[in-house]
Amino acid sequence: MKLRRVAVHNLRRFTSPVELSGLSDGLNVLAAPNEQGKSTLFDGLQALFFTAHGGRPKEIKALQPHAGGAPEVLAEVETDGGLFTLAKRWISKPRATVHRDGRLIAQADEAEAWIARLAATDAGGPAGLLWVRQGLTALDDGSKRESEAAREVRRDLLSSVTGEVEAMTGGQRMDAALKRCRAELDNYATATGRPRTGGPWKAAQDRAEGLRAQHEEMAQTVAALQDDLSARKRARAELAELTDPEAAERRKSRLTEATAAFAAAERHAAQVDTLTRAADTARLRRDGLLTRKRAQAEARAEQAEASTQAQAARAARATTDKAQTDAQDLAQAARETLTATRAALAEAEQRLHAAQRAERAQDTARQRAELTDRLSKAEALRETADAARAAAATGPTADDLKTLERMAAALEQARALQAASAARLELRYAPGHQGHIRRDGTALPDATSLPLIATTDLEIDGIGQIRFTPGGKGEDGSVDAASEALTGALRRLAVDTIETARAQADARAQAERRLSEATSALKAHAPKGLDALHDALAALPAPLADDAGDAPALDEANATRAKCGADRITAETALETARDRLDAARQEAARAQAAAQAAEDRLTRAEAALSRIEPISDAALTAELAQAETALTEAETACTQAKAAAPDLENTKAALARAQSADRAADDTISRLNMDLARLDERVRRNADGAVEERLEELLQDLTAAEADLARMTREVAVLQRLATALEAARIAARDRYFTPVANTLRPLLQLLWPEAQLDWDDSDLLPRHLIRDGREEPVDILSGGTQEQLALLVRLAFARLLAQDGRAAPVILDDALVYTDDDRIERMFDALHRQAGDMQIIVLTCRQRAFRELGGQQLSLQPLRLPGDSLLDM
Repeated sequence: MKLRRVAVHNLRRFTSPVELSGLSDGLNVLAAPNEQGKSTLFDGLQALFFTAHGGRPKEIKALQPHAGGAPEVLAEVETDGGLFTLAKRWISKPRATVHRDGRLIAQADEAEAWIARLAATDAGGPAGLLWVRQGLTALDDGSKRESEAAREVRRDLLSSVTGEVEAMTGGQRMDAALKRCRAELDNYATATGRPRTGGPWKAAQDRAEGLRAQHEEMAQTVAALQDDLSARKRARAELAELTDPEAAERRKSRLTEATAAFAAAERHAAQVDTLTRAADTARLRRDGLLTRKRAQAEARAEQAEASTQAQAARAARATTDKAQTDAQDLAQAARETLTATRAALAEAEQRLHAAQRAERAQDTARQRAELTDRLSKAEALRETADAARAAAATGPTADDLKTLERMAAALEQARALQAASAARLELRYAPGHQGHIRRDGTALPDATSLPLIATTDLEIDGIGQIRFTPGGKGEDGSVDAASEALTGALRRLAVDTIETARAQADARAQAERRLSEATSALKAHAPKGLDALHDALAALPAPLADDAGDAPALDEANATRAKCGADRITAETALETARDRLDAARQEAARAQAAAQAAEDRLTRAEAALSRIEPISDAALTAELAQAETALTEAETACTQAKAAAPDLENTKAALARAQSADRAADDTISRLNMDLARLDERVRRNADGAVEERLEELLQDLTAAEADLARMTREVAVLQRLATALEAARIAARDRYFTPVANTLRPLLQLLWPEAQLDWDDSDLLPRHLIRDGREEPVDILSGGTQEQLALLVRLAFARLLAQDGRAAPVILDDALVYTDDDRIERMFDALHRQAGDMQIIVLTCRQRAFRELGGQQLSLQPLRLPGDSLLDM
């Protein structure tokens, strides 16, 4: 079979009909870019030959366009019988037709049967090994069904071309014999050698096992009958002993005596229990009086001790309060001294900065005079750049501004912490003076707590006004430190406020932008450049606006600043010492206050506890206690005498339990023996009527026959397994002769790529197992992707040549079968294709247009097709 023309309609992207015509006998090449329909054309041919027109499988649904429509495929094929036109349509109005020279020769199911015979005879599809779908280049690619079909075609082909000489060692007869042997073996056993479910071997095993189980069960029944007879005899003897009248009378007499003894013991025990409760009551009354006496004494002692402790705590609190007041006065004095020394230090630093500025101003004046003389003749553009550069060198930088912002935030945080930890003023009025203290005209209520964060004025009726002024930021000095750090930073930058610093920083940034623009223009107008002179002038600080004539000498200013700094350190040390003393005094005062409060609480609790105790004199309490002791002694004596005369309750109870148990056990045993005798009588009667001994003998005979059948069948399975092994060994021994035709056909193709290379074949899959090069065997599955696809294509060409020699020529269709091959080997693969195309038809579909230009052959292209009707089947 050879393809002459292919046409498709409503097949994926082909919503309009197209055709591929002009296919020659040899090599045909369709080279087109991706998504031009090459693989769609290939899938259409697959569907035409192997998918019935009446069904709607998922493969056909995948071929349908997105816009809908009925997929159609037409192919013109040439065989020894002439030129035939095959056509199919699926989904909507499905049809299948076969025409010969324009005349309809088959349609519907007849057409399907005609196409199936053509495909099977010529092996023109996946089962024939010759049509390679895109992405499936290996010989064993595709579904399991396709792989198994391809293996059977390879086996049939090799057996056919080997010839009748090798009929029993590598040809069709040995294949048939091995297949029949395996079929017989499969009837008995699975592939692992185990009995097949539903097979005769398994049935024989099941029958033997069933009879063996029945024989064992019947043997157990016979043994059970003998056991039942013995058990019935023993039960009758035991029942006679238990029902004897004298034995029954003895059991009843023992039970009556034990019941009377136990009742007497219980009555005496109740009397002992009553006396015991009386003794316990007397003991509880005696213990209660003792507890009351002890609690009264302890409460009086606790009240006296708590009173003494409260007086001592009050005295200690007065002492610690006075020490705290003295420490506060000392800390206030140290704080005022530190404020004065800081003010003096600030003034000294200002004078030092003035002296330093005057010194720098003199140096700057000399430098500016020299640079001004050198640059006096520059163009206006350079003067503009100089002015911009001078402005850009003054004022705080962006980093300086960030530092100021951070210091200001730290100052605000310190002030917030100062407010949280500020001192508080507590107001308490004397009786009759409520509301005499006012703040901002509003009377303050009693027990008012005022935080002293800022200056607070209070008016006192009839006395005057009091002003409270906080003495600084707090005890840790964080507000002063933060304020001093911010003031120092502003002073170093020669600005008064942070707002002024922001304005100067903004001005500096604007000046820097102007300087950049002017410098760029100046470089364009003065390529030889005076950048060094301009940078030196811009680096000089702007002249000071204030008069430096009053500035002191630099040495004098340095000395004054050092003395003020030492004074400040001394004042800070004194303040820290005062703060430590004040902290210690406050802690002592807090502890004294807590101790005083605890002592007062203890005294209150002691007095309350003493008041809750019912008052009673010691004499009355002693008299009641003596009476309670006498009553307890009398109750304990009576209880002891009753216990001594009491019978043993546990012994009488145990004797009664034993008598009751013996009586119940006898009744239960008699009842059980009666039931056992009835059951044993029935079982003996039933087994005796069933002739179990005769049935046991029959089962033994059946089991012997079943085991003989199983042994015979087991031997037959072993013989079949031995035969299959021998046939397989014979086929393996003849493998070289079996693969000789395909090896001879493949050898010249292998020489094109690998001189002196050979292939080692697998007996089961009939595919190459090893590539032998330079005497080394390389497994095919570890070769590179390019080598595997080249080897697979050469093997397909060899099988195609064998099919042609066997009279079953079929076209070879390759859809992008060389995707991993390098440039050097692809040239030799082209030579192999041309070598095989001499007496067979090869169709190559590829998207590698540039690489396949050197392949040659008949160049094909897809062309639009005009239809006389609406369908390919109307042509």
